[in-house]
Amino acid sequence: MKSRISSPPDAIRLFICRHAKSSWRNASLGDFDRPLNNRGERDAPAMGYRLARQGIRPDLIMTSPAARALATALHYAHQLGIPPEQVRRNPAQYTASVPGLISLIRTVDSSVATLMLVGHNPESTGLANELGGLHLDNIPTSGIVALAFPQCTWADLRAGCGTLLFFDYPKKQE
Repeated sequence: MKSRISSPPDAIRLFICRHAKSSWRNASLGDFDRPLNNRGERDAPAMGYRLARQGIRPDLIMTSPAARALATALHYAHQLGIPPEQVRRNPAQYTASVPGLISLIRTVDSSVATLMLVGHNPESTGLANELGGLHLDNIPTSGIVALAFPQCTWADLRAGCGTLLFFDYPKKQE
């Protein structure tokens, strides 16, 4: 299914997603194991539904394996009709810097035209700013920045070459 988001036909698209709101209730859990809280459990499916309504269906979802990011990615996959086994857990995303994330994205197979990356802040915001030439202060939890890269491959990705398609988050009015 093709997206109804307007981008050049030869463009690859990247959806940079910050994980949904996590819980701090159990102080004995380490950062990696923190689950979504009630708001996160509400917002992640709602944002996935917004993407589905636009006809978006990524060819690949790559996520940090941290509990909150993985849960967010699985909510998106469910709303987008993507089987959970097609959500790729990537340990490097949990601790990656912006340059590390760009290096990771550059390894994506050229058959992938639409990539969804689910991760953490401040790296998600930094990645969006770096690749899109943006000046965002913060991608809120469950926020999504969509960028198009006309006449570009993942291997060619470089700073400032992305075009903003949209920036959406739960509290933004539709």
